[in-house]
Amino acid sequence: MASVDSFQLLYREMSRSCNPYFETLALVGAIYTASRAVILLRECCSLVRVHFLPRIIPNKKKLSQRFGDWAIVYGASEPVAKAYAEELARHGVSIIFVTQSEASVRDIAALLSQSYGVETVVLLADFSLNQAASNTIKEAMKGREIGFLVNCMESFDSPQSLIEMPEQGLLDLVNRNVAVATLMARLVLPGMLERRRGAVVNISSGACCKPLPGRLTLTAFAGYMDHLSRALHLEYSGKGIFVQSLIPFQISEQPPSSSSPSSRLNWFEPQPEVYARHAISTLGVSNRTTGYWPHTLQYGLMRRIPDFMWVLGSRVWISLS
Repeated sequence: MASVDSFQLLYREMSRSCNPYFETLALVGAIYTASRAVILLRECCSLVRVHFLPRIIPNKKKLSQRFGDWAIVYGASEPVAKAYAEELARHGVSIIFVTQSEASVRDIAALLSQSYGVETVVLLADFSLNQAASNTIKEAMKGREIGFLVNCMESFDSPQSLIEMPEQGLLDLVNRNVAVATLMARLVLPGMLERRRGAVVNISSGACCKPLPGRLTLTAFAGYMDHLSRALHLEYSGKGIFVQSLIPFQISEQPPSSSSPSSRLNWFEPQPEVYARHAISTLGVSNRTTGYWPHTLQYGLMRRIPDFMWVLGSRVWISLS
């Protein structure tokens, strides 16, 4: 009985001496929990502000009135770029397609002219010919108020290791996805600065936030496009130019099947038209966004995965594939 009393006495003495430490730990825990709650609330408010409010309460001014009457679209062979160009045309914006393959955009150019009554121009530009392509674009811009520049990064069909890529093919990819996107901004920005209005939209990939196995070039090019956009925004946002980095995740390239309801309701892999309709509503609202709220949820989840866990998971994925 004496031993029990001694233990209770010892416990009370230890609790009394450690009580200030327990209170301090409880205070630290409460502060941490409150900070995480504030961050979560802020991100929820940002999600509503960027993705829902612009669609519920749209801007009364037309896009052409806010930015300009013409758009230059580079990379329109990509489905998402075609869909984005169609959304611009739906808002009354005429389109200049800059492409290295006229056949890839000829049909969409004709469709936009017939469907929305806007002008469309297709420029065949070979950027391997030094300044010849630049001169062609400059001539096409004369007398036109270029209010939009849309650069779209190429998609990559299958995972491929860097050492498996042919050297010339790699140089061509760098030229088309890095050099040309930068050059297009260089060509368009002077006119926008003179009018003190315009929008530059660079569409890359959510791969810029975390490296993906077998997608080294995709991750690198997306990272460049994202940082190019952020640097342009830092430099020119105070001069009337809105620069936006769109970093979508998976976008479907297959038409929806009428026999499969799940293919039509796949929120995390939208059709290009659905994505473009959501993305264009964020223009002028957020300078860096996925453009589509389910992708923003994915992005938020990926950001919270520690790097060591991501690397470990990637290695397991590579070993199993």
